[in-house]
Parts: sequence; C-alpha cells; structure tokens
Amino acid sequence: MNIRKIVRDMWIIAYMKSIPDLKRQPLMLLILVGLAAIPLFFIGLFAGGDNAEATFNGGLIGVIVSSIGFIAITASIQDLTYDRYVKLREMVVAMPVHPLSYVMGLTLGFLIFSFPGFIAFLCYGVYRGLFDPISILMTLGAMVLCWLALATIGFTIATYLHKTSPNTLGIIANILSFGFVFLPPVYYSETMLTNIGGMDLSWFVYLLPTSNAAAIIRYSTDLTAWNGTAFMLHWIILALTVIVFSVLVVKKARWREP
Repeated sequence: MNIRKIVRDMWIIAYMKSIPDLKRQPLMLLILVGLAAIPLFFIGLFAGGDNAEATFNGGLIGVIVSSIGFIAITASIQDLTYDRYVKLREMVVAMPVHPLSYVMGLTLGFLIFSFPGFIAFLCYGVYRGLFDPISILMTLGAMVLCWLALATIGFTIATYLHKTSPNTLGIIANILSFGFVFLPPVYYSETMLTNIGGMDLSWFVYLLPTSNAAAIIRYSTDLTAWNGTAFMLHWIILALTVIVFSVLVVKKARWREP
C-alpha cells in the first residue's frame, strides 16, 4: 500500500469535489453555518433555570459535532451514488485509485464546506470560556476520528447497496444523518439516559461515533463529571470503529463493479 499516493489522490479528489462548487456557490458556506446554528438557537431560547448555561454549552458541543458529523455520512452515501451515474467513479476506478483515497476524498471535499462553521462554533466556545488549549486538541482529535468513522461507514453502506436506487439511498442517508446526530446523546448528556422508564440507557452513548466524540468533548470541557475509564473507552471505541470500517472498505467493499 503506497501511503503517499493514497494521500495525494485523496487531496486531488477532495479538490475536484469542493473547490469548483465553492467558486460557483460561495454563499453555501453561510447557509451551512446558519443551518447548524438553528438547534443552538432553540436550545438558547428554551433553556432556563440554574442549569441554563450548562445546557447551552452542551448544545454548543452538539452543534460542533453535528457540523461535521451530519455531512460526513451523507456525503459518503449520496455522492458515491451520484458519481456512479455521472461516470466519475468509473473514471476514478480506471486510474486506478485506492478505495480509501476515493472515500476520504469525497468526504474531505464536503468537510471543506463544513469546516468554517466548525471553526466558528469552536471559536465561540473559546469566547465563552468553554475550551482551553488541551480541550481544543481533544476536540480536534475526537472530530477527526468521528469524521473518519462516519465516512467509512457511509462508504461501506453505499457500496453494499450498490443496486439500490439513488432516491432510496438518499432517504437512507438523511435518516442515518438525523439518527446519528439527534437520537444519541450528542446535544444532551448521557446522564439524561440513566432513568428512562426505570431503565438505564446510558450505554447508548458508546454505540455511535457522534455520541462518542460528543462524550469526549464533554469530559474534556468538564461538562460531565470526570470518569477516566469511560473517557478512555470512548477513545478506544471511536478508534476501533475507524479501523473496522476502514478494513471493510479495503477488503470487502465492492469497489469495482462485478
């Protein structure tokens, strides 16, 4: 495996998938920032009481995670399908290009669009005193792993459902995006799941990359009471998710059509 070529091809594909669209539609950056800010607006509007600031900060962490997490898996599924129909994928396959270069290039291209919003909300967190240099590094590391995990998950799903219609895959991508961002404890703490109908569902935080990344950031910013074992477990599960689905992309995904 030529790592240097994989990285070079990844950046070339990312450029092809982002810069031309960015030049044609520069206002898309503002639209993405605005869409990401909507949940935070409602959290700030309705949060009250003694825990209002902590609730708002938890929502801000959710926005930081979703600004990248929401688009990562959607891009991997929808764009892969679109490329198949405009024959870009066939051209890339014929070069040849490693599947990791292709999937990371696709999602990195869309990451360029979401990156300004991510930085804006992160800077807002710094302004509010939520982040210090260590927690910023933890946040960046967790979001890189979260992005890689969602990208490889989306690519694996799309390639195994290669006979599914684009409309159906689009619906699947949207459902997964909302499911990965709004259902698990991303905008809210996993402590809220400790007593749901008499059951402890806090284990749900360990299942998805977005909730693991959000939990890491909450521990790093002291929004959640420190638990060293849980903190390390979130990192391990997030890293294992990346490794497992990367192996599936390399070994099992249907890169070249039968």
